Amino acid sequence: MLGTKILVYLDQFQGAALPASWETLGAAELLAQKIDGEILALAVGKGAQVVAVQAFQYGAGQVFYADDGSLADYRPEPYVSLLVKLVQDQQVDILLLPTTTRGRELAAMAAIDLGSGVMPDVIGLDLQDGKVIVTRPVYAGKLLAKAVCNARPQIMTTRSRAFNRPQADASRSGTPVQLAPVMPESEIATK
Repeated sequence: MLGTKILVYLDQFQGAALPASWETLGAAELLAQKIDGEILALAVGKGAQVVAVQAFQYGAGQVFYADDGSLADYRPEPYVSLLVKLVQDQQVDILLLPTTTRGRELAAMAAIDLGSGVMPDVIGLDLQDGKVIVTRPVYAGKLLAKAVCNARPQIMTTRSRAFNRPQADASRSGTPVQLAPVMPESEIATK
C-alpha cells in the first residue's frame, strides 16, 4: 500500500480544533506508519487557517483549509462538497473523521457521494494482506467486531479518546493550501 493517501478531517470551531481531531490525526499517524502512507488534513470554516497551521505540528504532511464567508456557519452541503472534491482531486485512499456530530454527518454524506461506506466509532486499526482492518464496539460496547471496507476510499470515524493525541512538535511547520468553496449541487439547481 505504498503511496497510500490518508485524509483527516479536522473538526474545528472558530480556530480551535476539537481534541478528537488531533486524536484522529494520531490514528492516521499510526496507520501511515504501518502502510507507509502520506497524511493530508483539511480544516473548514471560520478560523480554519489557524487549525491548518497547527496540523503540521501534529503530524500532517500536507494541509488544506477553506475559510470563506460562505463557510463561516456549519452547513453540511458546502462542507461535504469541498471534502468530496478534495478526496477526488488528491485520490485519497482512506478518509478519517472524528466521531463528532459534524464528523458523523460528513462521513455519511461523503460515503454517498463517493459510492463508499462508513465504518463508525473505530477504536483500533490494523493491516492485513494490504487491507485496513478496523476494530469497533458493537452491542453497546459489549463486544468488539473487526471489519474491513473493500470500497475506495475507505471512510472511518474514530471514537474520542480511543487514539492518543500526538505531541505537538513546534519544529514541524508548513504552508497550508487554501481551497475555494465548492457550491453544492443542491444550490446549483436552485440558481
